Amino acid sequence: MAAIMTTIPPPRSSAVPSRNPLPLSASQEAQVKELYHKRVRTKCADEVRDFASCCTSRTFTATIMCRKQQKAMNTCMKQYATQDEQDSAREEWFATMDKRKEERALKESKRKEDEKFWREWWAKNPDKKPDQVEKGR
Repeated sequence: MAAIMTTIPPPRSSAVPSRNPLPLSASQEAQVKELYHKRVRTKCADEVRDFASCCTSRTFTATIMCRKQQKAMNTCMKQYATQDEQDSAREEWFATMDKRKEERALKESKRKEDEKFWREWWAKNPDKKPDQVEKGR
Protein backbone atom coordinates (compact mmCIF):
# COMPACT_ATOMS: atom_id res chain seq x y z
CA MET A 1 0.00 0.00 0.00
CA ALA A 2 1.18 3.40 -0.87
CA ALA A 3 1.03 6.08 1.74
CA ILE A 4 -1.19 8.96 0.82
CA MET A 5 0.46 12.28 1.49
CA THR A 6 -1.84 15.12 2.32
CA THR A 7 -0.70 18.65 2.60
CA ILE A 8 -2.53 21.46 4.26
CA PRO A 9 -2.69 24.52 2.04
CA PRO A 10 -1.40 27.74 3.59
CA PRO A 11 -4.07 30.18 4.74
CA ARG A 12 -5.20 32.57 2.06
CA SER A 13 -4.34 36.18 2.48
CA SER A 14 -6.76 38.83 1.35
CA ALA A 15 -6.03 40.85 -1.76
CA VAL A 16 -5.58 44.02 0.28
CA PRO A 17 -4.32 43.16 3.74
CA SER A 18 -5.52 45.52 6.43
CA ARG A 19 -4.11 46.04 9.87
CA ASN A 20 -7.66 46.59 11.20
CA PRO A 21 -9.88 43.76 9.99
CA LEU A 22 -12.79 44.73 12.26
CA PRO A 23 -15.92 45.40 10.17
CA LEU A 24 -17.55 48.79 10.65
CA SER A 25 -21.02 50.08 9.93
CA ALA A 26 -21.66 52.26 6.90
CA SER A 27 -21.67 55.47 8.92
CA GLN A 28 -18.45 54.48 10.70
CA GLU A 29 -16.80 53.69 7.36
CA ALA A 30 -17.93 57.10 6.11
CA GLN A 31 -16.26 58.72 9.13
CA VAL A 32 -13.04 56.81 8.44
CA LYS A 33 -13.16 57.78 4.76
CA GLU A 34 -13.76 61.42 5.67
CA LEU A 35 -10.75 61.34 7.98
CA TYR A 36 -8.68 59.67 5.24
CA HIS A 37 -9.60 62.30 2.63
CA LYS A 38 -8.93 65.10 5.11
CA ARG A 39 -5.44 63.74 5.77
CA VAL A 40 -4.67 63.45 2.05
CA ARG A 41 -5.96 66.97 1.36
CA THR A 42 -3.87 68.31 4.25
CA LYS A 43 -0.71 66.76 2.83
CA CYS A 44 -1.46 68.28 -0.60
CA ALA A 45 -2.72 71.63 0.67
CA ASP A 46 -0.26 73.70 -1.37
CA GLU A 47 -1.18 72.02 -4.66
CA VAL A 48 -4.91 72.29 -3.91
CA ARG A 49 -4.48 75.99 -3.05
CA ASP A 50 -2.56 76.63 -6.30
CA PHE A 51 -5.24 74.91 -8.37
CA ALA A 52 -8.06 76.77 -6.59
CA SER A 53 -6.38 80.14 -7.06
CA CYS A 54 -5.86 79.38 -10.76
CA CYS A 55 -9.53 78.48 -11.19
CA THR A 56 -10.75 81.65 -9.49
CA SER A 57 -12.77 83.83 -11.88
CA ARG A 58 -12.68 81.20 -14.62
CA THR A 59 -15.51 79.07 -15.90
CA PHE A 60 -15.09 76.46 -18.63
CA THR A 61 -11.57 77.73 -19.47
CA ALA A 62 -10.29 76.50 -16.08
CA THR A 63 -9.83 73.00 -17.53
CA ILE A 64 -7.45 74.31 -20.19
CA MET A 65 -5.75 77.15 -18.34
CA CYS A 66 -5.10 75.30 -15.08
CA ARG A 67 -4.06 71.95 -16.49
CA LYS A 68 -0.56 72.14 -14.97
CA GLN A 69 -1.87 72.88 -11.46
CA GLN A 70 -4.52 70.18 -11.77
CA LYS A 71 -1.94 67.62 -12.81
CA ALA A 72 0.31 68.58 -9.88
CA MET A 73 -2.63 68.30 -7.47
CA ASN A 74 -3.72 64.90 -8.81
CA THR A 75 -0.15 63.57 -8.72
CA CYS A 76 0.21 64.62 -5.10
CA MET A 77 -3.12 63.08 -4.12
CA LYS A 78 -2.31 59.81 -5.86
CA GLN A 79 1.02 59.72 -4.04
CA TYR A 80 -0.65 59.93 -0.62
CA ALA A 81 -3.91 58.11 -1.33
CA THR A 82 -2.62 54.63 -0.48
CA GLN A 83 -3.89 51.67 1.49
CA ASP A 84 -1.37 52.44 4.23
CA GLU A 85 -2.81 55.93 4.59
CA GLN A 86 -6.31 54.49 4.75
CA ASP A 87 -5.21 51.99 7.41
CA SER A 88 -3.59 54.74 9.47
CA ALA A 89 -6.80 56.82 9.20
CA ARG A 90 -8.74 53.80 10.44
CA GLU A 91 -6.28 53.34 13.32
CA GLU A 92 -6.70 57.01 14.22
CA TRP A 93 -10.48 56.57 14.15
CA PHE A 94 -10.20 53.61 16.55
CA ALA A 95 -7.81 55.57 18.78
CA THR A 96 -10.29 58.42 19.14
CA MET A 97 -13.24 56.11 19.79
CA ASP A 98 -13.13 56.63 23.56
CA LYS A 99 -12.91 60.40 23.13
CA ARG A 100 -16.02 60.43 20.93
CA LYS A 101 -17.86 58.21 23.43
CA GLU A 102 -17.03 60.64 26.27
CA GLU A 103 -18.20 63.59 24.15
CA ARG A 104 -21.52 61.84 23.47
CA ALA A 105 -21.96 61.09 27.19
CA LEU A 106 -21.26 64.74 28.11
CA LYS A 107 -23.69 65.94 25.47
CA GLU A 108 -26.39 63.58 26.75
CA SER A 109 -25.87 64.63 30.38
CA LYS A 110 -26.07 68.30 29.37
CA ARG A 111 -29.29 67.58 27.49
CA LYS A 112 -30.78 65.92 30.59
CA GLU A 113 -29.73 68.83 32.80
CA ASP A 114 -31.29 71.29 30.35
CA GLU A 115 -34.49 69.27 30.22
CA LYS A 116 -34.67 69.20 34.02
CA PHE A 117 -34.10 72.96 34.17
CA TRP A 118 -36.83 73.72 31.64
CA ARG A 119 -39.29 71.39 33.38
CA GLU A 120 -38.66 73.21 36.66
CA TRP A 121 -38.81 76.58 34.93
CA TRP A 122 -42.17 75.89 33.35
CA ALA A 123 -43.38 73.80 36.33
CA LYS A 124 -44.15 70.84 34.12
CA ASN A 125 -44.96 67.47 35.62
CA PRO A 126 -43.65 64.71 33.33
CA ASP A 127 -46.12 62.18 34.81
CA LYS A 128 -49.22 64.22 34.03
CA LYS A 129 -50.69 63.86 30.56
CA PRO A 130 -51.34 67.11 28.65
CA ASP A 131 -55.09 66.45 28.24
CA GLN A 132 -55.68 66.04 31.99
CA VAL A 133 -57.33 69.05 33.62
CA GLU A 134 -56.74 69.77 37.28
CA LYS A 135 -59.94 69.44 39.32
CA GLY A 136 -60.70 71.09 42.60
CA ARG A 137 -59.46 74.57 41.83
